[in-house]
Amino acid sequence: MTVAPSVLDRLVRRVHDAAPRLPGPGAPEPWRRTRLVCVDGPAGSGKSTLATQLATELACQVVHLDDLYEGWEAGPDGGARRLGEWVLGPLVEGRPGRYRRYDWVAGAYAEEHTVDPGAALVVEGCGSAARQVDPWASLVVWVEADDDERLRRGLERDGHGAREHWLRWMDDEAAHYARERTRQRADVLLDGFGRELGREVSVP
Repeated sequence: MTVAPSVLDRLVRRVHDAAPRLPGPGAPEPWRRTRLVCVDGPAGSGKSTLATQLATELACQVVHLDDLYEGWEAGPDGGARRLGEWVLGPLVEGRPGRYRRYDWVAGAYAEEHTVDPGAALVVEGCGSAARQVDPWASLVVWVEADDDERLRRGLERDGHGAREHWLRWMDDEAAHYARERTRQRADVLLDGFGRELGREVSVP
């Protein structure tokens, strides 16, 4: 999913207009210089492409939770936990984050990556905007698409042999999002074709 220039411009403006919130509240105000942007939503909705667009416009690093999940069994909870421990935790304390990329083919961790504090940081993936990011996120973007379309995209990418993995993952992410209320907490809602969505009134 590639968003239209007008939508991308509005998102970038919102990031620039937001206050930087990293490092965390304990740090002196001048140290808070990083705007954290979280792009979340169910698998196959188009998050990765949008995150790359944002990172290019913001001239910043992007962390893909696909690199943090320890395979299909990890689920969104596993990715969110590693994001908090390996990346956000150190950044909150004013230190660079570090993570080992998980190689899905080899079934093992590969090279190490460093996440340096900068003017902005984009993180994307299922679980990237779990409640743990609330004190630090400057912008949370939710991307969604129809389940059938998401599954079609996923199997087109991963092959039809991954169907059972995908179905189990979709169950796991549904439970995760019901618990985290990620869509309800998001600042911006987009559909899987890059169009902005209205927000219906919901009970907190």
